[in-house]
Amino acid sequence: MPRECDLTGTRVSYGHNVSHSNRKTSRRFLPNLQKVTLSSDALGRRVSLRISTRALRTVQRKGGLDPYLLSAADKDLGIEGLRLKRRVRKALSGGSTSA
Repeated sequence: MPRECDLTGTRVSYGHNVSHSNRKTSRRFLPNLQKVTLSSDALGRRVSLRISTRALRTVQRKGGLDPYLLSAADKDLGIEGLRLKRRVRKALSGGSTSA
């Protein structure tokens, strides 16, 4: 299981620890991932995701999972986020929700 946010696609970043003497050693910046279950009104079910706390705060600010997905640009979403966005759009347009 990769360290990647399901909604935004945020991954591990790499950089340096820089000491007082300006010596640089490699390090990793890990995203703060949490396993959460969000409810989707359009799909009529709950969706279990591993998302970053930053994405979770944005979802709450937008008013839930569906408004977040519909307002987010495709380039800002990860693979699972795009998949969910397609399902929500299809459900809202009157298509069947079976996948």
